[in-house]
Amino acid sequence: MTYKTILTVRTQAEGDTTALDQAEALVRRNSGHLDVLCLGVDRTRVGYYDGGASAVVIQTLLERAREEVKATEAAVSERLRTSEVPHAVFTAITPLGDISRVTAHHARFSDLMVMDKPYGPNKGPEIEPIVEAALFDARTPVLVLPDGTALPETPGTVLVAWDESIQALAAVRKSLPLLQSAGLVRIAVIDPPQHGIERSDPGGMLAQMLSRHGVNCEIDVLSKTLPRTSDVLSRHAQDTGADLIVMGAYGHSRFRESILGGTTRNMLEHASVPVLMAH
Repeated sequence: MTYKTILTVRTQAEGDTTALDQAEALVRRNSGHLDVLCLGVDRTRVGYYDGGASAVVIQTLLERAREEVKATEAAVSERLRTSEVPHAVFTAITPLGDISRVTAHHARFSDLMVMDKPYGPNKGPEIEPIVEAALFDARTPVLVLPDGTALPETPGTVLVAWDESIQALAAVRKSLPLLQSAGLVRIAVIDPPQHGIERSDPGGMLAQMLSRHGVNCEIDVLSKTLPRTSDVLSRHAQDTGADLIVMGAYGHSRFRESILGGTTRNMLEHASVPVLMAH
């Protein structure tokens, strides 16, 4: 298994190009194909404007979206003009409320999506639904990259967050090409349940499965010594020099995590190393 079709989505011509750079690098390593979806986002808020101004404002915002997508397409095409990897650039104009449907249509035919971290300075509101559309609607794994980070061609250490959930198992299966290329995979189990099915050997069955795929792995059983699970994972990644974190996404509902927070939301906000997620 390799990643043959890799997708990234851009919504602006300027800004950080970490995701685009890393998507191109991954395509080159896997002899695959790069798809870039350039979106012009129509931010019209239906029902917000009064009747007299509505038509003018809507037309103005639509024209702005058209100009933005043209500029983004031109910037991406110029960036990839001398690239040696096979690639295609697609464009679409979509209302903010329909961005998930448009993204999912492209993502469902991709092996991997590579995206910038959705939260932080200069991050628009459209990045979050793009990432969630790939995870939920397309069931495509997403490699999330903090600005300025890079995934080594041969990762030294990869940290797998294991909690016995179907989401975590999906992330492991969809990250196998990266796990097989790593020098060491550390399976992190935080406060394993005393009465769980793996209580006598936390992470043991996963380690056995991975070893049969040629993955060199070790198991780290950790205590939750920090308030949030994401903090424990981040600190362990830092302590072990991990190049990548692999984890399941949204074990709880998206609504609950958006209101109360959760491991996925916190990791997407504060990760300092690349994170591969799947649902």
